[in-house]
Amino acid sequence: MMKSPIFLIVIALALTSCVSSKKYTELQSRFDAANSENVRYKTELASGKTRINSLEEAIESEKKSNLQLQKTLSSSQNLLADCLAGSKQGGANIAKLVDEIKESNRYIQHLVNTKNKSDSLNMVLTNNLTRSLSREELRDVDIQVLKGVVYISLSDNMLYKSGDYHVSDVAGATLTKIAKIIKDYKDYDVLIEGNTDNVPISRENIRNNWDLSTLRASSVVQELQNKYGVDPSRLTAGGRGEYNPLVANDTEAGRAKNRRTQIIITPKLDQFMELIGQAPTEKSN
Repeated sequence: MMKSPIFLIVIALALTSCVSSKKYTELQSRFDAANSENVRYKTELASGKTRINSLEEAIESEKKSNLQLQKTLSSSQNLLADCLAGSKQGGANIAKLVDEIKESNRYIQHLVNTKNKSDSLNMVLTNNLTRSLSREELRDVDIQVLKGVVYISLSDNMLYKSGDYHVSDVAGATLTKIAKIIKDYKDYDVLIEGNTDNVPISRENIRNNWDLSTLRASSVVQELQNKYGVDPSRLTAGGRGEYNPLVANDTEAGRAKNRRTQIIITPKLDQFMELIGQAPTEKSN
C-alpha cells in the first residue's frame, strides 16, 4: 500500500526531531574536522608528488651523464681493439697503451662512483631540508646542495624589518626547523653570511652595508645559539655587504633578491674526503 507524501514528511520530521541540537552540533564538528584533515592530506600528497618529480628529473639527468661516460669508455676500448688488429709489431708499445687505457678506465669509473656518492648525499640533504619546511616557508627560503655543501638562503623580509638587524618573531618557526637540521648534522660546520643590496645606509651604530650585513649574520648566530641550543663552536658569522649580489641591483626585484642571509652547512675536510675517496694514483713509467 503506497504511503502518501504527507505521511512521509511527518515521518522525516519525527526522525529529525530525535537528533538533539547538541548531537547535531557534535556531528557537524566531527564532519568539519574530518574535512580539514582530508584537505591537509591532499596538500601533503601534492607536495610529495612535487618532490618525486624533482627526484625523477635528477635521476634522469644522472642517467644521461653516466651514458656519456660509458660512450667514452667504449671509444677507448675500440681504439685498443683497432691497435691490436692492425699491428703485428711494437708489442711493447701496445702493452703500454693497454696499461694507459686500463688506468684511464679505472679513473673514469672512479669519477662515476664519486659523482654518484656526491649526488646521493646532495639528494639526502635536500630531502631532509625540504620535508621539514612548509610550502609557505619555501617561498622565502632557497635551498641548494652543491658538492655536499648545503646553502640555505633566507630573504630579509622573513628575518628582519627593513634596515634592521634584529631577528623578527615571524622567523622563529623557520629557524626552529633549520636549527634542528643543523643539530642533526652535528659534525658539520655552519657559516652564517649576511648580504645586502647596494642602497647606502647610515643609522646609529650602522655605518654602512658592511655593518648591516655583519650585524644580521651575528643576530642569526646568537638566535641559533641562545634560543635553539646550537653549539657556538660550530658557528661563524660573516658579512659580505653589497659585494656578493645574485643579480643586478637596478630593479626593486633584483635588490630584494640580493638582500638575504645565507646559512652554509659544510662537512669538515676529513669527512668530505672520506665521502668522495681518493683518486687513483698514476703508475710511474
